[in-house]
Amino acid sequence: MKRLVLVGTLMGALTAGAAFAQMPASKADTSARKSRGTSMSTGQPAAGTSLGTVHLAKKVMADGKPLPAGTYQVRLTDDTPKPAVGQSPDAERYVEFMRGGKVVGREVATVVGSDDIGKIAKGKTPKRNGSSVELLKGGDYYRVWINKGGNNYIINMPPAA
Repeated sequence: MKRLVLVGTLMGALTAGAAFAQMPASKADTSARKSRGTSMSTGQPAAGTSLGTVHLAKKVMADGKPLPAGTYQVRLTDDTPKPAVGQSPDAERYVEFMRGGKVVGREVATVVGSDDIGKIAKGKTPKRNGSSVELLKGGDYYRVWINKGGNNYIINMPPAA
């Protein structure tokens, strides 16, 4: 559990540093982002953008509610949790888990740019536009990791009883 808190803090600090270093977008860059469906302020995909499909082998908890095992489409929302002190406002976003065209769960995803992921990730990472789901050491959380459009979306969910 201490590692999870440490990794979350480190990811927030790295994301805040990356956001601070960004320069204002030019008009040409702004119009290009609009046409690609990305957020003007962050370069992240807009709400409703599909991040991909994931398969959960076991039932997990998402936003305090059970999410049955199965295959889900994951998409972004505009909702963001209140950032911690010193954390970039774009460091986390809510994602929705969809099945049969209906939202069946939602959870917070930590957003880490591809330039920063090597500083915090140990071992294998999902390839571009890929995903992975794995039970973390100790069995306390499942990590759903989606690499989409230059951003890594990391979602940690505890197993459901």
